[in-house]
Amino acid sequence: TLMVDEKGKNMKCLTFFLMLPETVKNRSKKSSKKGNSSSSSNSKLPPVCYEIITLKTKKKKKMAADIFPRKKPANTNTTAVQQYHQQNLNNNNTIPTPNWQGLYPTIRERNAVMFNNDLMADVHFVVGPPGGTQRLPGHKYVLAVGSSVFHAMFYGELAEDKDEIRIPDVEPAAFLAMLKYIYCDEIDLAADTVLATLYAAKKYIVPHLARACVNFLETSLSAKNACVLLSQSCLFEEPDLTQRCWEVIDAQAELALKSEGFCDIDFQTLESILRRETLNAKEIVVFEAALNWAEVECQRQELMATIENKRKVLGKALYLIRIPAMALDDFANGAAQSGILTLNETNDIFLWYTAAKKPELQFVSKPRKGLVPQRCHRFQSCAYRSNQWRYRGRCDSIQFAVDKRVFIAGFGLYGSSCGSAEYSAKIELKRQGVILGQNLSKYFSDGSSNTFPVWFEYPVQIEPDTFYTASVILDGNELSYFGQEGMTEVQCGKVTVQFQCSSDSTNGTGVQGGQIPELIFYA
Repeated sequence: TLMVDEKGKNMKCLTFFLMLPETVKNRSKKSSKKGNSSSSSNSKLPPVCYEIITLKTKKKKKMAADIFPRKKPANTNTTAVQQYHQQNLNNNNTIPTPNWQGLYPTIRERNAVMFNNDLMADVHFVVGPPGGTQRLPGHKYVLAVGSSVFHAMFYGELAEDKDEIRIPDVEPAAFLAMLKYIYCDEIDLAADTVLATLYAAKKYIVPHLARACVNFLETSLSAKNACVLLSQSCLFEEPDLTQRCWEVIDAQAELALKSEGFCDIDFQTLESILRRETLNAKEIVVFEAALNWAEVECQRQELMATIENKRKVLGKALYLIRIPAMALDDFANGAAQSGILTLNETNDIFLWYTAAKKPELQFVSKPRKGLVPQRCHRFQSCAYRSNQWRYRGRCDSIQFAVDKRVFIAGFGLYGSSCGSAEYSAKIELKRQGVILGQNLSKYFSDGSSNTFPVWFEYPVQIEPDTFYTASVILDGNELSYFGQEGMTEVQCGKVTVQFQCSSDSTNGTGVQGGQIPELIFYA
């Protein structure tokens, strides 16, 4: 048998040489006789006959996945396949069909059948805290391929041959999500279990699943859960997620501090938030949030929620609240009457506000810097003409999109072109028809061509690569400045903003000219 590799043709040949038996016999007799070894004698031997059979292989070996593209099995097997998947979920995995392997064309699909399956299981896990455990089957080889921790557990130098392993610190749903990834190469995350799944992925060193969990959390991050996720991101040592949490907390500080999740954070996270220099919130809001946290912490420590106990659980964190930086009215009507301050502290802070010679305080007295808003101006010039711009309760609107996540704090609007005037403005921000933020406020125009800020109650988070609609309805002096030479794309620092016309605009505003000259945002 000869293996021939023809590199030029990129194929292999198998060649078989078949000698005729009679020829071999005659050749053996001739060679055994003495004196008959001359070349002339040998040349007279009958020729050896070869029969050559060449078998050409295919150019490239194909895997099962290439031969059988993924598609739904035939109708006769669909019910069985669905039944097996349902059995996986219910941990009731008796395989009724002897040739179940034939239902799945690829190794990936056959391997997925073993997920949460007692068939051939050589280890079991008792997962969850006492009273809430679930017994889950596993296959050591599959688990070791998917996790270095499982490999060390089952095949390492200190491996223990146990049939049952208890895991009390992982939730069953999270452990199942991790097993599903290891067995099926599928990521199935839910908002109520993603943190527990991240913990499991970190514990058993499944980095790709952990990254998917972090991406899920970043996508669903909002002011309502930012404080809790900040606490967890520090625990899991995820610096990117930590940075994203801080961005949301800084820009939407008042929403984050008023959220229920703020009361669930640990003491270390509380201190880091109270120390934050860029926290964009009134100090009275920070003070009230700290008291709410202290009340819940008393419950966690099984203490009565008295003033003394609240101050006790706050400890030195109380002095991180910048009470002297509050507005005097906020202090007098809020902090001074809360009972959390001692009489001496209250008197000293009042003196701080009023006396020329200010007393020394344990509290930080310097106001927070907060965030500096950025302005995106979309017009290159502005103008005014007689009989323009008239409002009459109509809507001026424009659509915009950004390439990075920002927080829209408000709009910059033009004022009267006929001297000083007061305007009433209803501003609105929508995404696909859903209102994300709106506010009704008044602003004073001094007759110049400057823009005047109108703010939302809270900054609105804007995701990248999605168009949002900014709208305003103005009521006031009908003659106003308006923008000209509008730009479809504006670069503001590291943020690129694109503009396009909106169908909601019924008063003439568009990309080239009109109202809403500025977007005010934090980035």
